[in-house]
Amino acid sequence: MDGGQDVISSNDFRNGVTIELDGQVFSVIEFQHVKPGKGSAFVRTKLRNVKTGAVVERTFNAGEKLPRAHVERREMQYLYASGDEYSFMDTETFEQVSLTAAELGDALHFLKENMTIALLQFQGITIGVDVPNSVELKVVETDPGLRGDTATGGTKPAKLETGYVVRVPLFIENGDTLIVDTRSGEYLSRA
Repeated sequence: MDGGQDVISSNDFRNGVTIELDGQVFSVIEFQHVKPGKGSAFVRTKLRNVKTGAVVERTFNAGEKLPRAHVERREMQYLYASGDEYSFMDTETFEQVSLTAAELGDALHFLKENMTIALLQFQGITIGVDVPNSVELKVVETDPGLRGDTATGGTKPAKLETGYVVRVPLFIENGDTLIVDTRSGEYLSRA
């Protein structure tokens, strides 16, 4: 390892820690220290690839040293979309940055004007964005609910103001504002 490389021990994993693995940046989303009766202790983890969003499971030896990835977070405010470009403004420097739909990934489903997100950058390259864990979005199109059909727990698709389609309970109507979990993409409740 080069002298300037910052390392972290698998014993010090916390949710949100970012490490470098196989040339990619991963964020720890779950970890469990395991001490078997025989053999060496180890750490079982779930890691999210910060760029692709893919989740992988990896096991590390207890105390194994890994390169820590220094991911810079910049608070950005969403301004507007123009074609496939989405413009954001750094809330501290007022510098404007454009991102493509591909760079935004799933965050695109939840993006509303003036919303604040975190831009994640690794070695000067944008590797992803962090949106709030839940957002309020208005229903623009859904079929009318069936009266009295609440006991079945059925769902129907509802198109939200961002164009994202989510499964909702039958009582949801056009114009309702919903709270949506941005991590799972699922309906949580009416706002």
